[in-house]
Amino acid sequence: MDHLVALRAENFRCFERLACGFGPGVTAFIGDNAQGKTSILEAVCVLLRLQSPRTSTLAELARFGQDGGFGLSGELQQECPEPECPQAMPPETTTLKFVWQHGQRHLSAAGQDAPGPSRYLAHSTLLVWMGNDDLALVRGSGEGRRRYLDFLGTQAFPAYRPALLAYDKALRSRNRLLKDDRPDPREIAAYTIPLLEHGATLTRLRAELIEQLLPWAAAAHRDISETDLESLRPAYVSGATPDFAATLAASAAEESRRRLTVVGPHRDDLALFLNDRPAAAFASEGQQRTLALALKLAQARLLEALHHHPPLLLLDDIFGELDPRRRNALLRALPPGSQQLITTTHLDWAADGFQPQRLYQVEHGTITPAP
Repeated sequence: MDHLVALRAENFRCFERLACGFGPGVTAFIGDNAQGKTSILEAVCVLLRLQSPRTSTLAELARFGQDGGFGLSGELQQECPEPECPQAMPPETTTLKFVWQHGQRHLSAAGQDAPGPSRYLAHSTLLVWMGNDDLALVRGSGEGRRRYLDFLGTQAFPAYRPALLAYDKALRSRNRLLKDDRPDPREIAAYTIPLLEHGATLTRLRAELIEQLLPWAAAAHRDISETDLESLRPAYVSGATPDFAATLAASAAEESRRRLTVVGPHRDDLALFLNDRPAAAFASEGQQRTLALALKLAQARLLEALHHHPPLLLLDDIFGELDPRRRNALLRALPPGSQQLITTTHLDWAADGFQPQRLYQVEHGTITPAP
């Protein structure tokens, strides 16, 4: 079992400086809107997974006026997950550091500077983000659903992140050439080779990921909706045919006209069906919100099944927006023993027996222990 022990931040979002500690259970951050609560969870996500759930541009995370960048650090306490480990063996504490400075990322993990993203992440832990904007998973564009798959896939399969990064690099280079007035076919062909290779890997892993996710999503939806009359079914929608090379070749005329690569995994999507009907078109808002929660809960349960310990859960202001029935159902359904960091404007929604181990007040970019 891993849990985050402490977080420190400098010049991150609205915080000039931030320092707080966490226990293995539930830590709650209370405050009005626009005070910095979400930014605390975002800092945890960037530190542990090297990406933000709110933006793809890390420069946006620096505090206003701090063009030089920002810094994050924290400690993870990691216990041996194997049953044969001696019970008396003390947990290991790993220090992680993430610095963004003048457009460059600098990493440190377990005392090793510049370990590289893959080795850095090997020292980190699993993580799932749940927020109010998750409703976009159901009725938003395919980009949000691809981000959902990628965030899960990079934690589920070791080969996923390298394939994704290599595919994106080949795609950007190929699209840059296609925008030329007179693109060189030989140069385009040079980037087509890695595009096809890594695209095939990415397609295979995404198909496998959704196949493994399917039963967890269906079960999570039953647990939150508390009914067997509705069923959730996610389905993989490929951005190309099984013969990617043939599909790419057949799209040459459209590529030339639009000056970009028009088929491939960057056009993949995750279709969501409620009782075998498209959820975006036929599900009510309440049903859509339940579907979004179920997808994130399924993400957490699948990661726990694959790695034999629950992920860290970042729960951003979701409980106050839920009706009591779904709220209590979700609380009961969260992975037992998981570390949870929760933001909320108040705790009036809290059911009997719900008691955070640590409670912080957040106001105007400052954080203090709540009485």
